[in-house]
Amino acid sequence: MLVTDLKYSLRAEGMRKLITSTSNPQVKRLLQLQRKSKARNEEGVFVVEGLRMFVEVPQERMEKVYVSETLYNKKKHELDWDKLTLEILSDSVFNHVSDTQTPQGILCIVKQKKYDLNTLLNIKNPHFIVLDNLQDPGNLGTIVRTAEGAGVDAVFMSKDCVDIYNPKTIRSTMGSIYRMPTIYIEDTVKLLEIFKEKGIQSYAAHLDGQNSYDKEDYRTGTAILIGNEGNGLRDEVSNKADIWVRIPMEGQVESLNAAIAASVFMFEVARQRRQ
Repeated sequence: MLVTDLKYSLRAEGMRKLITSTSNPQVKRLLQLQRKSKARNEEGVFVVEGLRMFVEVPQERMEKVYVSETLYNKKKHELDWDKLTLEILSDSVFNHVSDTQTPQGILCIVKQKKYDLNTLLNIKNPHFIVLDNLQDPGNLGTIVRTAEGAGVDAVFMSKDCVDIYNPKTIRSTMGSIYRMPTIYIEDTVKLLEIFKEKGIQSYAAHLDGQNSYDKEDYRTGTAILIGNEGNGLRDEVSNKADIWVRIPMEGQVESLNAAIAASVFMFEVARQRRQ
C-alpha cells in the first residue's frame, strides 16, 4: 500500500486506492480526452502532461491530477499534494494513458478558457495573428508560444484549423496555452471585414507579396495572416487582406515552415513597437 495520510481535495478522505486496471472508468475517460477533440470540447477540458505544465496550471482551472505510483513516492515530500484532487495510477496504467514516449509521471485535466470575440476586437492598437486552415499541431503550439513571447494580443484560428487542445499542440505551447488568448472563428472573411471597420490593417503572408515584410509599418492595429502549411492562404482570405507581404528568400528555398514564418512576422511587429 501507499501512504495512508494523503488528503484528497482538502476533504481528508483517508487512504487513496491505487488504480491498477486499464478498465477503470477514469482511465477510459483520460484516453477519450487524450484522443478525441469532441470529448474534450463536450466536457470543456483538456489534458496536459509533465511537471512544468503541472506547475504552471492556474489553480482555478485545475480539475484533477493523475500521478504515477513511482512519481508519487518520489515527490510526496516535495510537492503539496494536499491541495489537489489527486489520483494515483500504477506505472503501467500511467504509461497506458500517457501521450508521450517517455512519460514524466504526471498529467492534469484542465478547464478550457473561453475568450470573448468582442472583447478581443476592442483591444486598443492590437497585434493579432490569424491562422487559416493550419493542420500541424506542432506548428500551432509553436505559434501560440511564440505569440506570447512577441506580445501578440490574440491568436485567431479558422474553424478548420487543427484542435488547439490536441496533446501535441499543448506540449508545443510550453505553458503559453494558459496565458495566450486563442479563439476559433466561424467565418475568417467576415473577421477581416470587421478588422477593416475597426481600422486594423491585415497583412497576408503570401509568395506574391508586393513588399518585403520588413518594409511595412506595423505600429498601428495589425493582423498577420498565415495560411495552411501546403497551400498557403485560401484565395477568399488573401483577397480580403489589405496588403500582401513576403519574406525574401535566398538560394532555392521558396518558403518557410508556417510557424517560422509566423515568428518572423510577429517579432518584426514587436521590434517596430519597441522603437
